[in-house]
Amino acid sequence: MSYYLTLNAGSSSLKFALYEAGNLDNRAFYGQVEAIGLTPRLVVHKGDEVKVLPVEAANSSEALHAIFDHIAGAIPKNEIKAVGHRIVHGGVSFDKPTVLSGSVLKALDALSPLAPLHQPHNLAAVEAAISEFPDAVQIGCFDTAFHRGHPWVNDTFALPRRFYDAGVRRYGFHGLSYEYLTRAFTEKVPELARGRLIVAHLGSGASLCAIKDGQSIGSTMGFSALDGLPMGTRCGQIDPGVLLYLMEHDAMTAAEISTLLYKESGLKGLSGISSDMRALEQSDDPHATEAIDYYVFRVQREIGAMAAVLGGVDAIVFSGGVGENSPYIRDRILDNLGFLGLSVDPVKNKSAEFEISGSSGQGRTFVLPTNEEIVIARAVEGLV
Repeated sequence: MSYYLTLNAGSSSLKFALYEAGNLDNRAFYGQVEAIGLTPRLVVHKGDEVKVLPVEAANSSEALHAIFDHIAGAIPKNEIKAVGHRIVHGGVSFDKPTVLSGSVLKALDALSPLAPLHQPHNLAAVEAAISEFPDAVQIGCFDTAFHRGHPWVNDTFALPRRFYDAGVRRYGFHGLSYEYLTRAFTEKVPELARGRLIVAHLGSGASLCAIKDGQSIGSTMGFSALDGLPMGTRCGQIDPGVLLYLMEHDAMTAAEISTLLYKESGLKGLSGISSDMRALEQSDDPHATEAIDYYVFRVQREIGAMAAVLGGVDAIVFSGGVGENSPYIRDRILDNLGFLGLSVDPVKNKSAEFEISGSSGQGRTFVLPTNEEIVIARAVEGLV
């Protein structure tokens, strides 16, 4: 038997899944290494069985080897025919799944400054997989690819044209998640397949996507994964004048500003408590309340912007760790969106049913878990 392995490498967790080649409905097992560098543990799902195993994983490299060791104990290495990787940034050139040759990896490494929390981990996973499975085909799937059909006005900045030609443009991210959610939503609600859909991927990273006729036409994320919504530790939208001020007045270096914007801001920075929405919801600290208030306000504001891009909204879908698991945040966000025809049923929302629409609005509201791994597996099978 032969298998496809998928790897989704982040900065604090690493997801994996093993699919039977030619039969993607058979997911042999899947899981992730969580809390890398803190209290790492390998969580493995096989059928209805769940194993939680403590592992040594001070960094992503050690987390990968913990996964590889687990796989080696289950199947021979030569049965891994291909490895599919989530690559956050594909830039201008990579708009579809691609075999990861040396020249491709070099080009992707040049994009690392645009996604410093993710791209280096993604590429390190590729190098490790090449070493571990030298006979397997390595295939990259790009988060930016789903958005490459944007209208020009949603891609460009109001800078001199030479910057756009050089690749300074709005790329959009979370594309693998949006690709899965668009397909799954269409299968579940085919009558809205050609409708005006806003998908809210709300997790540690967060963004919204405006989708029409199944195509992305707008996103809150832009040139990097910093733009748009506030996130766990990332700032979201910010006046560029603030960055100039920090450079000139506080003499902050580019590296210091990068650390501030990527690792010390967002919910963590606003609350001074945690980047985890669950911790903030449980806290009685007023700063936690203010962080949530700001988060909700920004999501509402950007939903309004995506509705303008679409010319209205027929449905909104919540996904991601926060979007799927926090009835409180969903309720708060939808509370002020009646003018868009969106409403929520409190009972359905609390039980996280697929459709949580209230009876007062024309728009419909849904909760749908995402699955980036199956998107990667499908892309791998398509190329192999």
